[in-house]
Amino acid sequence: MTSDRRRVFAEPVAAKVPEITVMFWLVKLLTTAGGEATSDYLSLYSHLVGGAVETGLLVIGLLWQFRVRRYTAAAYWFLAYAIAIFGTGVSDTLHLVVGIPYAGTTLLWAVVLAGVLAAWYRSERTLSIHSIVTRRREMFYWATVFATFALGTALGDFTATTLGLGYLSSVVLFLVIIMIPLVAWRLGLNAVIAFWAAYVVTRPLGASVADYVSKAPSISGAGFGDGRTALVATLAVAACVAWLAVTRRDIQQPTGPARTAQRVQPAETP
Repeated sequence: MTSDRRRVFAEPVAAKVPEITVMFWLVKLLTTAGGEATSDYLSLYSHLVGGAVETGLLVIGLLWQFRVRRYTAAAYWFLAYAIAIFGTGVSDTLHLVVGIPYAGTTLLWAVVLAGVLAAWYRSERTLSIHSIVTRRREMFYWATVFATFALGTALGDFTATTLGLGYLSSVVLFLVIIMIPLVAWRLGLNAVIAFWAAYVVTRPLGASVADYVSKAPSISGAGFGDGRTALVATLAVAACVAWLAVTRRDIQQPTGPARTAQRVQPAETP
């Protein structure tokens, strides 16, 4: 049993996440927007069916991503998209079904995110995406990604509805906020801190864009529809990921610390 488990979920032989480029941020925003619209579309018909579909996509994504042993654009972004959909569904369920107000879900997911990051740093002494070369670090990474998606969904809804800004004003707000870590990084802010700050804000930004495009004009949207918004975003993500898979421009180059942290594994095709 132990040998089978090792064969299915063996340690990585290279970094499991992409290099941070302009294309990374573009696809990240598209997945956040698509995840929001897709989850909302699925929930229109049945929360039970929607939840089953979202869970199924998440399981497939996890198995695929953890089965490969180095970064693969298709596996990575499939899981990111699945988490975007699932995270939206979980966050919305806490509000719509459990009855927690958006302020409460925003605070809840902020605490969860802080806890995951603290546990990750306490265990590994780094939060750098260039250090994702072990299974444990990869698990921390994806737990962080999930928390950011759930937090972003709640935060976007909080600004749009609870604070009464509406979707378009929320888009403008988060566009301004996401510039802060970029400017701070240019002025000397630690790159890891700047990355995660920007990463967190991409979620409410993308979710607000999706809500503005898809929701009815009566609730400050443009009325394009959840289904059509989800379809356009999915096709755009697929096109970008195909381009990345062909060009391989997002492959991380091994660094000194990453080589040290990485376990030596036999050569194997992922």
